[in-house]
Amino acid sequence: MRIGICGGTFDPFHNGHLTPILDIQADFGWDRVVFVPAWVQPFKKERITASPYHRFAMAVLATADDARLHVSSWELERESLSYSIETLRHLRAEYAHAQLEWIIGGDNLPRLLEWKQLDAIFGIANFVVLSRQGGDALPAQLQQRVAATSTRPPHGAIVYGGNAEVPVSSTQIRLRVAEGEPIDGMVDPRVSRYIHHYGLYRKGHL
Repeated sequence: MRIGICGGTFDPFHNGHLTPILDIQADFGWDRVVFVPAWVQPFKKERITASPYHRFAMAVLATADDARLHVSSWELERESLSYSIETLRHLRAEYAHAQLEWIIGGDNLPRLLEWKQLDAIFGIANFVVLSRQGGDALPAQLQQRVAATSTRPPHGAIVYGGNAEVPVSSTQIRLRVAEGEPIDGMVDPRVSRYIHHYGLYRKGHL
């Protein structure tokens, strides 16, 4: 069994979170993709605007049509700073015999060496890097971990997904909602209705 894992604040969950992963899911042979909304990410302590409940609910709505997609509430239930190594240890216990692959955007690469217990992370999972605007600078110390194939990468590898970019961001969506501008095509229609129903991201809430 092969599991893709994608963590994030998902504030809100949008097509840029989902479409690139669906584009490469067959290439990587993921039997399941687990999205893990963070309580608070170490690098985004002051940026979260919607509550954990709302962020989880929007992720569930956006992934509801595909049985291969799962949203985990584990980090939210802990109500503490979310570190990838702790989440991976939890998922390793849940999927004891699966190959785990942590999915990140290329914009995360420059700070990868700052991740807590990075060597331990590589001991549990590979990294799959999605193309994303504004990133893709892998530290030289990690260059030797880059694998050429997604089919049978070595343990503790970094693999590039080769997906098409989706030019949308959570920040852009929040700003558009605050200005009363449409977000059609940027999020699942159910997420759009949810945002407007609960008045998320309106001016004064950012």
